[in-house]
Amino acid sequence: MKVNLVKILTKNIDNYNESTQQEECFMEATVSNKQSNFIPMAIVATLFFILGFATWLNGSLMPYLKQVLQLSPFQASLILFSFYIAVTFTAVPSAMIIRKVGYKNGMALGMATMMVAGLLFIPAAKTQVFALFLFAQLVMGAGQTLLQTAVNPYVVRIGPEESAAARVSVMGILNKGAGVIAPIVFTALILSDFTGFVGKELTQPEIDAMANSLIYPYLGMALFIGALGFAVTKMPLPELLDDEEQDEKGQVKAALAHPSLALGVVALFVYVAVEVIAGDTIGTFALSLGVEKYSVMTSYTMACMVLGYIIGIALIPRVISQQAALSSSAILGSVLTLAVVFSDSSSVVVANALGLEVQLPDTLLMIAVLGFANAIVWPAVWPLALSGLGKLTSVGSGLLVMGIAGGAFGPLFWGLASGGVDSADAQQAAYIVMLPCYLFILFYALKGHKMKSWK
Repeated sequence: MKVNLVKILTKNIDNYNESTQQEECFMEATVSNKQSNFIPMAIVATLFFILGFATWLNGSLMPYLKQVLQLSPFQASLILFSFYIAVTFTAVPSAMIIRKVGYKNGMALGMATMMVAGLLFIPAAKTQVFALFLFAQLVMGAGQTLLQTAVNPYVVRIGPEESAAARVSVMGILNKGAGVIAPIVFTALILSDFTGFVGKELTQPEIDAMANSLIYPYLGMALFIGALGFAVTKMPLPELLDDEEQDEKGQVKAALAHPSLALGVVALFVYVAVEVIAGDTIGTFALSLGVEKYSVMTSYTMACMVLGYIIGIALIPRVISQQAALSSSAILGSVLTLAVVFSDSSSVVVANALGLEVQLPDTLLMIAVLGFANAIVWPAVWPLALSGLGKLTSVGSGLLVMGIAGGAFGPLFWGLASGGVDSADAQQAAYIVMLPCYLFILFYALKGHKMKSWK
């Protein structure tokens, strides 16, 4: 009996030691996994910041080139059109390239393309040929599309699936936060020496000086992006494995048979249209109003957007549902659009009420607040559009991404609605093009996402 008791105790001690060793191994593996995920996520976060910086730089570049090249509102809108239209033409080729070279090399190629685009701004600035600027924008958009195609899957698949939403939110804040910083940097590096130029007839030497001020900042940006792209190829980014190819055409047709998805694609198209109008035309409108610091106006819109993003993360779905949030955003956007169109552009009541040092017109501040209204549309539409798709979810996601092309057409319609007239009143009235966009988003929030068939 005594011997048996000793054997039992010895066996229990051995089992305890083995269990302890297993727990220690598990803890070490968990810590190691967290450490191994930290570096890739830090790299991806940096890339999302760069994507946001290069994208929202357009809000300063558009009015700047309008002033330097003496463009009409419609011509200025082509600066955004050439950037965003690249999504339409290069989304599918980008996916094919990623499939061929892998995700990490795809990121490097995307940044290499963006570097080339940055370098193209140098001859464009030297010659002041509008077509060269448009081509540089097109190449920049193509590089961004390739980089987006490569980097977005990492956010979801580099860590635990249950925390993917949190990672997406963080990356979104970084992307929009870069939109706050980009116009400030642009103004400090490029426009700081050209005070008093707003509202005056520029001489050729002044035009040359303004155009040449683009050279060194874009050269520096190109070299930085190129160096980072090279560094990415040497960094410990794990390669992602895709599922085997399937009948994509058949899947696309099957996915579009779901009205909630098809209408969701349209909702994102019109959403990106109003997002880019609010973020990137505000500087051009400010220039027409004679605002000296027109190039920083995009920062106001993006700051409101970041605020809305943070509030959305805090409230959805704890306090408010995705559907209710989307409806509220559409209603707020519609009200603000009407207020922008019909308000007095000389009034500064809002600026005085907020105690702002700069006396900005109410119309500009209301355009900026549209960033708040727009903030939660993208994250609200996605889950509503993908609900019930099952195996078609990945195809549906690809179709939703194509909604980014709305950024090409929103400013274009705004430019056309202004009648090509370079006047503040015409540009103010042109913001009415946003109203049908918000009304469609409201329709999708109330009814469109619930539709199960086209009958």
